Amino acid sequence: MSTRGLLIPALLLASALAIFAALLLGSTPMAPGRVLAALLGAAEAAERTVVWQVRLPRALAAYIVGMALGASGAALQGLLRNPLADPGVLGVSASASLGATFTLYYGFIAFSPWLLPAAAVAGAMLATILIAAAAIRTASVVTLILVGVGLSSFAGAMMSLLMNLAPNPFSLSDMINWMLGSVANRSFPDIAFSVPFIAAGMAVLYAARRGLWALTLGEEAAAGVGLDLRRQRLLIVAGAGLATGGAVAMAGAIGFIGIVAPHIVRPLVRHDPGRALLPAALLAGLILVLADIGVRLLPTDNELKLGVVAAIIGAPAFVWIAMRRRSLGMERS
Repeated sequence: MSTRGLLIPALLLASALAIFAALLLGSTPMAPGRVLAALLGAAEAAERTVVWQVRLPRALAAYIVGMALGASGAALQGLLRNPLADPGVLGVSASASLGATFTLYYGFIAFSPWLLPAAAVAGAMLATILIAAAAIRTASVVTLILVGVGLSSFAGAMMSLLMNLAPNPFSLSDMINWMLGSVANRSFPDIAFSVPFIAAGMAVLYAARRGLWALTLGEEAAAGVGLDLRRQRLLIVAGAGLATGGAVAMAGAIGFIGIVAPHIVRPLVRHDPGRALLPAALLAGLILVLADIGVRLLPTDNELKLGVVAAIIGAPAFVWIAMRRRSLGMERS
């Protein structure tokens, strides 16, 4: 079997092992036999609670968020033909975070805890609608990027304004914690809220995967072989917006994973952005689960945020990718 044929099975196996390791490890390690017993309902009540209500939802949340960001990053890199593109480049992540920060600033979360993720999804959807409108109207990828950068900058400025005007230290602390990104204390209901958005977004991206290969030839050549460029942009932007909105609603702002994972798998799929979607999603999920295990095991007084650890891992990789950009064969013509 070829390397490409082994890639997805290997990533699935590694992902299963990583999630199982997340169930084993923590402030109180558990033996594999006890974890299996807890999963099957044959362990003590305390062990079942730790596995089913604390560790398993957290591990699954990290994995699902990673998958959403990895698939979105791979699709956007193919659409924009730029290895440094990720969900943040179009302003979707920042707009989702702005929606969540808005609810924290005004205390709407006191009415219902579901208003926070709902506001994050609403922010992502608003940004997606704006970017989709730009994708339909413009014939230039550069213009689309500039609109996204402007939207991201505006959302970032508004978040800074809200934090600057925070009415009390508690609101400010909640805003900062959300911006740092975390899957701690996530539950199955939290996952159930976000998964439909993530699943819908990834389905749209997967449906549009064939057009990504045509775009590697350049927009004029892609149009020449019959690709509807505006429809392709619309599908990728909508899919990435849905998936990213669901991810931010579940975990807050987590960056760089959507850049690093597609870059790692791209050579293994012969630089075909369409074939990179699923492997990039699986690898990003795996990386985020391993990063969250590290967060839980680091001997710090306060638990580090997952977004901080992801940035520590991803930022040097981002610099390395940027320095090698000319050798990646993805320059825009």
